[in-house]
Amino acid sequence: MSKLKKVRYRTKAHTSGAFVLSRLLVGFLVATVFLALPTLALQPVQISVPTQIADKVIADNAIRPFRVHVPQAAIDDLRRRIKATRWSDQETVVDQSQGVQLATMKELVRYWGTEYDWRKAEAKLNALPQFITNIDGLDIHFIHVRSKHPNALPLIITHGWPGSVIEQLKVIGPLTDPTAYKGQPEDAFDLVIPSIPGYGFSGKPTGTGWDPDRIAQAWAQLMQHLGYTRYVAQGGDWGSPITSAMARQAPAGLIGIHINLPATIPPDVAPVLASGGPGPAELSEKERVAFNSLDMFNKKDRAYALMMGTRPQTIGYGLTDSPTGLAAWLLGHPGFAQWTSSSSNSEKSPTKDEVLDDITLYWLTNSAVSSARLYWENKASLLNAIAQKTDEISLPVAITVFPGEIYRAPETWARRAYHNLSYFHEADKGGHFAAWEEPQLFSKEIRAAFRSLR
Repeated sequence: MSKLKKVRYRTKAHTSGAFVLSRLLVGFLVATVFLALPTLALQPVQISVPTQIADKVIADNAIRPFRVHVPQAAIDDLRRRIKATRWSDQETVVDQSQGVQLATMKELVRYWGTEYDWRKAEAKLNALPQFITNIDGLDIHFIHVRSKHPNALPLIITHGWPGSVIEQLKVIGPLTDPTAYKGQPEDAFDLVIPSIPGYGFSGKPTGTGWDPDRIAQAWAQLMQHLGYTRYVAQGGDWGSPITSAMARQAPAGLIGIHINLPATIPPDVAPVLASGGPGPAELSEKERVAFNSLDMFNKKDRAYALMMGTRPQTIGYGLTDSPTGLAAWLLGHPGFAQWTSSSSNSEKSPTKDEVLDDITLYWLTNSAVSSARLYWENKASLLNAIAQKTDEISLPVAITVFPGEIYRAPETWARRAYHNLSYFHEADKGGHFAAWEEPQLFSKEIRAAFRSLR
């Protein structure tokens, strides 16, 4: 990874010397506070600052430096809980049709509890410029890396579930410093990588309403806070509806989007999929492949989404109490199906340690329930063109289809759904976690997708 520039933000000038001194004191206190997670409750530490000063800082949308440091007691507690795992009996099939297999889980959890080192993940995160700002009453965590190249195009990238900002770490170098990865300086980006509300180090909503549309509005405010007047957005999984909502809302400064899980299911196909019936006879070969994948996903693979979309609190108790249960739940996502079948291969991308970085982040931030609630908040099908109101998007939309995705969106469906489709490409490798799995290819796709907008 290239050497990263320090990021400095200007704040408004005030005439009161006492206020300035107080504000500097608050900045110093917040910048040096570590994420604290008591052994059992795993709740964020309460920062003690004068209330009136804290309110003023929040009102000014201050951007505060952030570093990660989990108390050793929380890590010790995680290992203790892992060691005390009560295992279920073995599956009665030879494949993953009943879920993540016992042998896979036992080996991963053994490694997690004895050899895995969270401090390495902390070091990777703390090597990057991280910040917290308050938007709409909620703290938002984000990584912000400026390119060394002039005229870099600002890009905000959004992760999904069961991912996190860990997903995007491998693309930071290629996107911000393309010349170090056989790219051109004119392809450089300034990167903003936020944690979705309820995920990772972002705040947890205490009320309802934080759906993709509201998060999209928050992201537009974030880019405004950072001073960007012209930028693009990218997303996969939950990042796709959030990014698409940004394009629908068309905030000042947003000039185009790229998504890698598009909502292309057309209105004549959606009811058939919902009913579980056979595909329409008039489907082309690629459309039929897509239909069959979606049919399989609806019937066998999306149980996790149904549970979190209807009863996130119920499923959350077990996930919050058992790290092994949490790991199995996250790995049950179809995006991990290929990875979990060969999890003993520590060189596979993402590596075993990188997947555990992500799972451990969920555990240490106690975000199993708060992240699951996004499914409950969302009322529209993520892949349905009508539900996602794709016809209301007038900004340029770029799409990359990765072969290992939940379904391969056909170009015919994509052009029906997105009237201003500026870029469409079917990659030859990569899956649901494309930035994680194929960072070089993913970065190449992002450069190509936005080249016409520079």
